[in-house]
Amino acid sequence: MADITDIKTILYTEKTLGLQESGVVVIQTSPKMTKNRLKEILKEYFGINPVKVNSLRIDGKVKRFRGKVGVRNDFKKFYVKLPEGTSLENVGA
Repeated sequence: MADITDIKTILYTEKTLGLQESGVVVIQTSPKMTKNRLKEILKEYFGINPVKVNSLRIDGKVKRFRGKVGVRNDFKKFYVKLPEGTSLENVGA
């Protein structure tokens, strides 16, 4: 069963806004999310069948602050190609 709480956010940066014009949405999730689970979530909660899903795993950076070492969290980014004429913004309305 797909769990929507694994989706952290939809990314809105200059690059991702340019991709949204061509129908691609960038979603940041937990590292345990898979393409099939993301497709299930989009179909179950939003009623959208994505055309294509690409994934990218990003390791957390090592950061130092006042001599102490810390690590940012790992996450996954998914580039989701939506069908023509659909978007995640107008689905919930």
